[in-house]
Formats: sequence, C-alpha cells, structure tokens
Amino acid sequence: MDRIVVTATRTERAIADVPATVTAISREEMDATITRDLKDLFRYEPGVTVTSDPVRFGIGDIRIRGLGGNRVRLETDGIPVSDAFSIGSYSNANRDFVDLDTLKAVEVVRGPSSALYGSDALGGVVAFITKDPEDYFDADEDSYLGIKFGYDGDWNGLFGGVTSAFAGERWSGLVAVGHHQGRETGNKGDDDGTGSTRTAPNPQERDGRSLLAKLLYATGADSRLRLTVEGNEDYTDTDVLSALGFQPFTGATTISLTGSDHQTRARVSLAWEADALQTAFADSVRLQVYRQDSETTQDTREARVTASAGPHVRERSFNFDQRSYGVQANLRKDFATGAVEHALTYGLELSRDRVRQKRDGLVIFPNGASTPFMPPDLFPVRDFPNSETTTAALYVQDEMRFADGRVSLVPGLRIDHYRLEPEVDSIFAEDNPGVAVSDLNETSVSPKLGVVWRFADAWSLFAGYSRGFRAPPYNDVNLGFTNLQFGYTAIPNPDLKPETSDGIEAGLRFVGDKGYASLSAYYNRYDDFIESLSFIGFNPQGLMVFQSRNVADAEIHGIEFSGGVEFGAFIPALEGWSLRGAASWSEGEDRADGTPLAGIDPLRASVGLAYDREDWGVELAGRFAARKRDLPEDAQFATPGYGVLDLLAHWNFAPGTTVNAGVFNLADRRYWAGGDLPVGALASSGALDRYTAPGRNVGVSLSVNW
Repeated sequence: MDRIVVTATRTERAIADVPATVTAISREEMDATITRDLKDLFRYEPGVTVTSDPVRFGIGDIRIRGLGGNRVRLETDGIPVSDAFSIGSYSNANRDFVDLDTLKAVEVVRGPSSALYGSDALGGVVAFITKDPEDYFDADEDSYLGIKFGYDGDWNGLFGGVTSAFAGERWSGLVAVGHHQGRETGNKGDDDGTGSTRTAPNPQERDGRSLLAKLLYATGADSRLRLTVEGNEDYTDTDVLSALGFQPFTGATTISLTGSDHQTRARVSLAWEADALQTAFADSVRLQVYRQDSETTQDTREARVTASAGPHVRERSFNFDQRSYGVQANLRKDFATGAVEHALTYGLELSRDRVRQKRDGLVIFPNGASTPFMPPDLFPVRDFPNSETTTAALYVQDEMRFADGRVSLVPGLRIDHYRLEPEVDSIFAEDNPGVAVSDLNETSVSPKLGVVWRFADAWSLFAGYSRGFRAPPYNDVNLGFTNLQFGYTAIPNPDLKPETSDGIEAGLRFVGDKGYASLSAYYNRYDDFIESLSFIGFNPQGLMVFQSRNVADAEIHGIEFSGGVEFGAFIPALEGWSLRGAASWSEGEDRADGTPLAGIDPLRASVGLAYDREDWGVELAGRFAARKRDLPEDAQFATPGYGVLDLLAHWNFAPGTTVNAGVFNLADRRYWAGGDLPVGALASSGALDRYTAPGRNVGVSLSVNW
C-alpha cells in the first residue's frame, strides 16, 4: 500500500493516499511469476479478467469489474493502445500490442476514470509503463547489460531478450530487444480429431519480436528531453482443425482451413519533462508529442466442397489499421490557501486517429476461374467508411489537504470534445448504394470527487464518485453494408448518444510495519450501452434493416479485498515468512429486464504463502473461484468452482544472476478460468473442454546482468 503510483491521480502518490482501488504490479513481480502474456500478468488479480480465443486468435481483451473491450482504456506511457474490432469468424483485431518484457510496471485503476482519461475509460484504466535508463543505475554506475532467456511450458515457448543502458553527464539511453517463439496454448481437451467436436488445441506456430529504445538529454539540472522508439511484431499460423467437416448452416464440407495472422505496432514519442520550474503557473510539467501506427492483417485459406459449386478454395483477407497523432501536457502546481495545502494538476490532450478496415476475398475453382463474390459479400468491402476522429480535452484536479494532513479532498473535472469525420470511398459506396454517412460532434463533461480520511496512524477511510463516458465509435455510427440476395441492410445512426457510467466506491485501509489490508465496496451504473446490428424493422424495399442503437442499461456492484502480513514482525522465529491474499465478489444485471450479466466473474480469490531469504525464496500460491451461478439462460454452461495451486521459486546463485521458476497447476486440475469460456456457451455443447485452462506446466527464466 506504500507503493508509489501515478495513474489514479496523474501525480506520484502512495496507493494508501488514493481515493480509489488501484493495483500496481512491479517488474520484480512479473519476473517472479514468469509473466509472458496478459493472462499471466493478472493471474493473481481477482476482479481483472483477460479473455481469450483458443480456436485461433489467442489473447482477447481485459475486463475490469466485468466491463471490457474498448470500454477499458489501455495505454503505454500515456499513449492509448489502438482499438479492438472484430466481425465474423475470420476477422478479429485485438489489443494485445504490448511486450511485457519492455515494462517496468503496470497500474490498474478500477472503475470509471473519464475525469482524467476521457473516452474509453468507462470501466477503468490499465497503464503500461516502459523501462527507463535511470532504472538501472546507482550513483557510481554508468553502464548496464542484462540478458534474459527462458521457457514457458503452457505454450511450449522459448523467449529471450537483451537490455543495454548507459549514463553520462547529460546523455543517457536504453535499448531492449526481445524475441519469443512457441506453439499453441495447451488445455485439458483430449479429442484430437477434426471438426466441431475437437477439444484439443488447434496446432499453431507463434513468433514475435520487440524493440524499446530511449534516449535522454538533460537540458538542465531538473529537466530533460526523452525520445522513445518502440515497436513489436507478432506472427501466428494456425491449422484450424476444429473447423473441418460438414457445416450444416452453409451446406459446405470444409476440407482444410488455415489462418496466418500478423500484428504490428510502432510508436515514436518525444517528451520534455521539468521538475522544478518554480513559476507562477507550474512547479513541474510533462509535454509529450507522439505518433503511433498499429495494424492487424489476417489471411484465411479454406478448401471446401459444396453441392452447387463442387470443390473450390476460398481466400479471405482482413486488414485493420489505426494511425494516431497526439499532444499531451500535464502540469502541477503546489500552493497553500490558509491551512489548506493544494496539489493542482491540470492539462490538455489533443489527438487525431485515422482508422481503416477492409475485407477482401476470392473464390478459386479447379479450372483456374475465380470470382470475388463470396455470399453474402462481393469483395472488397468495408464494414464502415474510413474515418478520422479528433479529440480535444482539458482536465483539472485539485488534491486538497487539511486538518493537519489527515483529510484529503480530491475534486476533478474533464471536458472532452469528440469529432468524427467519415470518408466514403468507392469500396464503401459500391457496397452501400445510396447510404449517407454521418459526421458526429459530441462534448462530454466528466466530474469526480474523492476523499481520504487518515483517522489513525495506520488506518484510513476513502470514498469517491466518478463519471465515465465513451463516445459513439466510428464503426457503430456509420456501420453499413447491404446484401440484396439475403435481404438485409445496415444503416448509419447519427443520433447515437455516448455510453455513460456513474460509479461510487468506499473502503477501509490499513498500512503498517507488520502488514497491510484494503477492503472496499463499489456500485457502478451504466447507461445507453450501444448494441451493434440491432434489428429495427423493414425498409420500403422490403429489406431487413439493422442499426446500432442505445438500448442497454446495466449495473454492477461488488466487494474487493487485498492484504498481506509479515509473520516475522510478530514472531522473530518466523522471519522471512509472509502471507498475501486478494478476493473479489461482484454481481451485475441488465436493468431493462433484470437478467444477470453473463460476463461477470463468480467469487474469485488468490492467496500466497512465501518464505524469503537474502538470496532465495519460495512461494505456494493458490487461485480459487466459486461456481458460476447467475446466468441469463438456464441452458448456459455454469463453470464449476476450482482451486489451483502454483509453486514459485527464485534463486540468486551468483552476483547479478537470478533463476526464477514456477510449476503451475500443480495438481493438473481440469478447470475453466474466467474469460476463457465464450459468453452464452451452452451446457449441451460437446466441445466445452476446448476452453479449459492448461494442465500442469513449468516455466523458468535465467537473468544475468552486469
């Protein structure tokens, strides 16, 4: 609880002084738990869930307190990670764009956070913070070289990386490169045949690499320029054996289906940071400009046979790319008015995003003839027009301390203006004849108010209200396609309202020399959720009409706990022993009809009993979940409760050399982790084991640094 975080208030504060629930994960914790992907990162964090697709696309989105997708803001060094977008079975652009080996910390703010972060922070914020040169030096050091490599057993993966840094009187820098390769993630499915009943993982080959480079120039004793170049690239090839065989819906027999997926992200940013301005308007400032390019390309090749067309090959290609430019300024000024101390934080954000999406395809026959007509599509098609979105925002927050510092009051306010400008090209126009697209201009005001009362030396109470919003996204405002053969059309909706949320939270904290604890309760209400492709009736031509609409309202409430204790502080003979734990319980329902929200996790908890010495340590960690009980439909599969044990160990066997090892799922349990099972999965399905978590597996890494 005394760990310093910056995301919750945009200022450096101990978690115990933040009027919200914040999770902080350090580089040391990531190394100790052999963290290789987002599911590993939040393995022991109840209330934060990572979804996944075991058929082909892998890691999906991050859900905070039941809300996920583009309703949770992901950012790297303050720069938003690109959007997710999916349509159909062959197109899924996710947000898994960050190589965790390049990070020094991850911070999670749970609950609505638009008062500081604007649109997309409806459900919370996940902030990835990359390594800096200064992280590697003491006063008498000016160079660093670190090498790390290892093995991850749940996907038979090998990984390695090199980090090098230097420091001089004015110049310092860092370069970190990484590479990983492996196969499909394992599960407990034992049917390795083909077709819809297959439960074993589909064969995959995965390969990826990353680069992080930083160059710092000290412009003064307390100011610096920071240039960052970052990029990562991932390839995945999948033999989708689970899709083979006769497909009743289409009447086709699939002979083979393979997927080749490529995902890349690159960004460059330049920041000016000053810590001791001593001006009338600011004591410190951080100004950053950036450009970021993200792209997902997914190619699918399917050989199949139909009664009408005979044998033929279908080749599909999906592309989604997003280019972002932005300017960010964050300033801070400390001052006092009478007996009240103020820490004023304010700033602005300007950004422009260009988003393009296209699906293409070709049907190839044995005689060499081909056609771009693949019912219901005549390729190429765009599911929304090329779009530019511009966001301008101003925010202000005042952390006021009074009553001799025992009480903090933290009001905040942000104003966002959002503008959407679609561009209709020939591809979209030909697929949507006569459909007029719409511009959009929206302004949203997001307030918040928090309070912390330190009523005793180690105890404090906190409470807060915060509002969240999400501007209507480009793909819902101008969703469009028309198919005369199948008798339907999708039309834009210029009248979409922003999705909004109101959240309240209150809690009790203890921070002492012997341990820490936090207990909080929250209630979040969500209004005007946007439902894509909602059927609204028939048009004069007799076509079924679909349109995105604001149709859903929901509420989610819950209780969260985290804590830890050092036994040696009570009994000297137990020096080195410690216990940590966390738990999360939540419920959610659709306010329109009172049905439960299927995406809400059941009661989850984690616990770890550790023993640490100066040069080695070991921990027995457990992960637990109750049976899923509240489901919208009786026919849906209720995941059973489970308890899984992991054994973690580290050994510093030589100066600068550390081995981290873990055995996960010690008892080789068969279970379904939160986020792995598709929402709405039926209990009668014969392929439920396809979504089970990996069985017993081993991870190990070796780090050497000079």
